[in-house]
Parts: sequence; C-alpha cells; structure tokens
Amino acid sequence: MQTNRGNSAATTLPRKKRKFISYEGKWGLLLVSPYLIQFIVFVIAPLIASLYFSFSQYDMLNAPQWIGLENYEKLFNEPLFYKSLWNTLYFAVLFVPAQAFLALLLAIALNQKIKALKLYRMAHFIPVISSWTVVMYVVDAIFNPRFGLANSFLIQLGLEPQKWLNDEQQVIPLLVLVAVWKGIGYIMIIYLSGLQNVPNELYEAAEMDGASSIRKFKSITLPLISPTTFLVIVLSTITTFQAFEQIYVMTGGAADISAAGGPNNASLVLMLYLYREGFSFLHMGYASAIAWILFIILFILTLLQLWGQKRWVHYH
Repeated sequence: MQTNRGNSAATTLPRKKRKFISYEGKWGLLLVSPYLIQFIVFVIAPLIASLYFSFSQYDMLNAPQWIGLENYEKLFNEPLFYKSLWNTLYFAVLFVPAQAFLALLLAIALNQKIKALKLYRMAHFIPVISSWTVVMYVVDAIFNPRFGLANSFLIQLGLEPQKWLNDEQQVIPLLVLVAVWKGIGYIMIIYLSGLQNVPNELYEAAEMDGASSIRKFKSITLPLISPTTFLVIVLSTITTFQAFEQIYVMTGGAADISAAGGPNNASLVLMLYLYREGFSFLHMGYASAIAWILFIILFILTLLQLWGQKRWVHYH
C-alpha cells in the first residue's frame, strides 16, 4: 500500500521542464560569442565564399558568374599548375627532413650543461623573429652573383662563380637552405621541450647496464621524442605547402610580380601561383580553385601522416 501511495504521489508531482541550455551555458555562450562571431565572419564565411568562387568566373570588379567545373578543368590542363606542384613537393622533400634533423642536433647540443646556454638559445632564435625583408638583404650580401661573399670565396678557391638564385637548378636548394636557417630556432625550441621531458632515470639505468651514448640515443631518446618528431614533421609539411613570403621576396616579387617564382618559374610554388592568379591577374575564381586543391592535398597528406604515425610514434 505504501508503494502504491508513493507511486501515485510521484505521478502527481509537477515535472520540471528540461532546459536545452542551462543558465551557466548561456553565460558561457555569451562570453565566447566575440570569438564565435569572429570565427564565423573571418573563417567560415570566407571558406564558403571561396568554394562558391571556385565554381565561378570572378574578377573582384564584377559579380561572380557560375561556370561549374571550368576552373578545375582549366587547372588540371595547365602545365604551370603541375610545375608549381612539383616545385612545392621538391621544396618539401628537401626542407622537412633537413630542418627536423638539424634542429634535433642543435637541440641536443643546447640541452647540455654549458656556460651562457640562454645566450646560445636566444642567438639561434633571432632569425625566427626577423622579417623576410631583413633576411633578403643578408642573403643578397652572401649570394649576389656579382658582389656576394659566396662567389668571392669560390673565386679565391679557383672555382667558377655561381648564379645562385638566378640558376634554375640552384634556386630551390638555396631557398631551402635559407628557410632552414630562419626556422630552425623555432623547431629547436620544440625539440628542447621534448628532450627535457625524457626521464633521467632511464639514462641512469642504461648507464648502469653499460649502454653507450649511441645506444642510449637510439633506444631511449629517439622513441621518447617520437611524438615531438611527428609534430615537427606535420608542422613543417604544412609550412612548406604554404610557403609564399620567402619566395615572393627573394625572387624579386616585391619589385616585379612577373619575376616572382623565377627564373623561368623554377621556384614557382602553389601559394605563389595562387597569389599571382588571384591578385595580379584578378582571376579570383581560378585562384579559389587552386586554394581548394591545395587544401585537399594537405588534408590527404595529414591523414597519411596520422595513419603512418602508428608504426613509429610511441606515446607513454
């Protein structure tokens, strides 16, 4: 009887209506609304607009006209697109492993107990915060074909002077060399963080077992910093596919846009090709198609890297 009375009382109690968003949730939405509005206006809306423009003929002066897949058909039949894609891949293949390897060596060297350690670390980070315009003057002083220090040194050795940035074969390796020098301080900091998270107890145990320095590096350091290496590879890959300012400035784009990506388009990468079509020739629809193809390539590469990390990245 008591049970029945209890059930009947429960059924007669008024039910509280469940609110879709709680009081605290409303305050949370109100507080993050400036960021949400900014994200929608400056990220989501341009993404949707660029997707629409990629199927349109649009020159920024007249209203866009829907042309379907014509921009993509033109893109896949354009030799310059394949040349810029090849140059981008060439740049990435040279840049990503070189920067990761040299930054790791530098981080290991600066992870030791030496005098003036902070000064050394700061010195290697100065190129990171320098603008590409300043870097261009440094590069010009060294690699200018007429009065650069590099050619003066080669002549002193009895060798032929080189064209450097004006040579189709040398321009990408030289751009990679400068990019590694400028960005190595940033990657070195990431590696330093990874190295300092390796427990010293593991090294002490290995020393008690008589392990050599190479053995400790191969069996302890490399596996434990593999998540850091994976992060470095992903960041560097994205950086190379978005490379623009360096090549634009160093190949003379600031003075003459038609010279950017030279000589003979030997350093024309995807981002520079996109910029040239969109903002120099006002082919904004075609440039939007390039941007979406670039996004798809980066998306596939990132998925492949995420899939491949299971084989060599060790999380602990």
